[in-house]
Amino acid sequence: MATPHEIDPRAAGDPRNVYPTDEQFYAGDRPANPVLPEDRPRGGGSAVPLKHRGPWATAAMIAGIILLILAGIALFP
Repeated sequence: MATPHEIDPRAAGDPRNVYPTDEQFYAGDRPANPVLPEDRPRGGGSAVPLKHRGPWATAAMIAGIILLILAGIALFP
């Protein structure tokens, strides 16, 4: 349809079918100054690096899952 918001052309003259533009609609709940300070500024993270799980823990978890699947197949064929 050529009219905005998919309005039925038969109801185009109805005064209830007046819709605000996107800018008007989204401006209703924004503050006057929408630029706010960042909660977590970039580049200001902690100097201590994150500690990740070792590769052995990941390999053990994958092996455990595979063994669980194989045991399930062996016990319930």
